[in-house]
Amino acid sequence: MLARGPWNPGDVEVAWRSEAYEPDAGTTAEADRLLAKLRDRGSPSHDGLAARLVDFRAADGKLELELQPIRWALRLLPENAGGSLSALCVVRSADGSWLAGRRAAWLASWSGRWALGAGGSVEVDENPTRTLQRELQEEWGVDPERLSIEALIQSPTGMIMLIGQAWLPDGASVTPDPEHDKFAWWPADPARWPAEADAPLRRMGAMLGEA
Repeated sequence: MLARGPWNPGDVEVAWRSEAYEPDAGTTAEADRLLAKLRDRGSPSHDGLAARLVDFRAADGKLELELQPIRWALRLLPENAGGSLSALCVVRSADGSWLAGRRAAWLASWSGRWALGAGGSVEVDENPTRTLQRELQEEWGVDPERLSIEALIQSPTGMIMLIGQAWLPDGASVTPDPEHDKFAWWPADPARWPAEADAPLRRMGAMLGEA
């Protein structure tokens, strides 16, 4: 855990560096190799620029992020994603249930695994709070009634994630995109989640359930 909110979307301030992150030659070669593996198995392998977290500050009710462009493929590295930043928007219904979707087998990451809500890469010059809302609309076709920014966390691979929690209006329905081959609403109490909820998802639910 790097920083814990919650913050309102308007309290997340972002400054972008103009220069892109430049890894060493060995890291670049490994990213190329992993990208080629994705192409070989027919997964999306379009490379481009995403966001890297350079620095952050959480104080006075605000979260300040300093970002720079980074090659998307670096997040494929299992031990050093270079501080690549993603945004994850956990989705709750009006009664507190959690939206879970199984990621399709053809995807580049987390294929065949269940995930909470919507997530994706932060585009260059984009505020990650906008990423949360964009991914929610693209993946599930809904807009939140309210949205809070819950935490900034770092995985063992060096990937950084900005976690948001979106609440849908009463009666809202979702329409999954092709990246999901199945979805379900899990109970409000994470202790009652089904067996397909793995340990990282349960830790996420426990953390956010306290919010």
